[in-house]
Amino acid sequence: MEIKKEAMCGTLESNDLLVKIAPRSELEVVISSEVMRQFGVRIRQVVEETVQQMGVTQGLIVIEDKGALDCTIQARVQTALLRACECEELDWRVL
Repeated sequence: MEIKKEAMCGTLESNDLLVKIAPRSELEVVISSEVMRQFGVRIRQVVEETVQQMGVTQGLIVIEDKGALDCTIQARVQTALLRACECEELDWRVL
């Protein structure tokens, strides 16, 4: 998947996260979280696994986490990536 435009998904409410995506020549993931000390490694792992599953190799992904669960992180990243890639048809097996 190729990131074609800026996109975002989520909120800054408690137990949620905001994902911002922008085109970039290399892949960079920036994570800010209230629970970074406790769960930072797991948050990064979920984000990177989701990005890899969707075949994204370039782009800037900025995460502002407010204590979201793994399933919420995955869903928000997937949605933001689909918006940024302007996907017309979706391969549900990837999700």
